[in-house]
Amino acid sequence: MPYLSRIRINPLRSGAQPLLKNPHQMKIAVLGGVPGRPPEEPVLWRLDTFDRHQPHLLVLTHTKPSWDHIVERAGWPGADGEHALVRDYEPLLARLVIGREFAFRVTANPVQSTITPDKLTEHQSKALDNAPPSEGQSPLRRGFRVGHRSTRHQMDWLLRRVPKAGFEIPLARTAEAGGPGMPEQGDPVPDVRLAASRQVRFHKHAQRKQNPPITLMTATFEGRLRVTDPDLLRTALLTGLGPAKRYGCGLLTLAPLAEARNHG
Repeated sequence: MPYLSRIRINPLRSGAQPLLKNPHQMKIAVLGGVPGRPPEEPVLWRLDTFDRHQPHLLVLTHTKPSWDHIVERAGWPGADGEHALVRDYEPLLARLVIGREFAFRVTANPVQSTITPDKLTEHQSKALDNAPPSEGQSPLRRGFRVGHRSTRHQMDWLLRRVPKAGFEIPLARTAEAGGPGMPEQGDPVPDVRLAASRQVRFHKHAQRKQNPPITLMTATFEGRLRVTDPDLLRTALLTGLGPAKRYGCGLLTLAPLAEARNHG
């Protein structure tokens, strides 16, 4: 049975800083809340920081979790209110029917695969140097994953994945709803906007900073979707969209349109 959790994070706690700054540290903390998890069982998470004073961690698990360790380390253990809300996810999944509309949010890692990146990183240079020579072809069997940086390419990345995820994004009800990166005002635009885009750089191990850092381009999309295939959408909700899921990307969440402002 899947569960969706929402955990309040206190950014002023010293224990919260490593989690907020380093997705690898957050991943470790998240996995620590799901005891006995089989390695193949997916765990999705997302950090919503639109209110920098009260960020929230959302986690989707397939077994009931415990977040006491995160609340004690990085939350508000002595304050009033719900520190970690854990809800059964099945009631929402049961409401997925063709034609139903929801507000959605997802933080993704929009990437492309290329054998000729504009600027080679140290890691990419070593991979090319160590690849076996091949005549008339690239020495690489697979290209490098390179993050999309422009709003247009990030939005295109999302829109290409929508049909296989079991939903469509209807046209905006107002001309300006499409936001940055969309066609000019007056043209039909999908009802989605790029709410945030940033580059994240971090090391897996603080003691090994001589190794190249991991670099991710993340994009947070918000908008309105219409269900076209409930089974495909259910799969997308439970397994995520795109790469870098272990580092806080891919968790797609839904909310009734009337509650869109409080989505998350």
